[in-house]
Amino acid sequence: MPKLNQSMFGDIPELTEDQKQTMEVVKNVRTTPRDSRFPTQNQANHCWNRYNEWLLCLKNTGDEEGCKNMKQMAFSICPTIWTEKWEEEREEGRFPGLKL
Repeated sequence: MPKLNQSMFGDIPELTEDQKQTMEVVKNVRTTPRDSRFPTQNQANHCWNRYNEWLLCLKNTGDEEGCKNMKQMAFSICPTIWTEKWEEEREEGRFPGLKL
């Protein structure tokens, strides 16, 4: 029995190397897993906590590569406008959260 995509769209075209790399990146994108400390629909506190946990990791280890997963979780749950604002505040030294 043919697969649904094949029966609907025919042969799948070959991907370029750049397209294959992009597909690998997309396959590995994940959002923050559910956290029982934040059971409500409003996830603002979860966002704030994840962002500061990432900063705590940076402060304790100094290893950006080692904290990459925590950064990804923080940036995936938080609205971009918030993270951009917080990054700007950190650069200016007026971020109300964890200080590095």
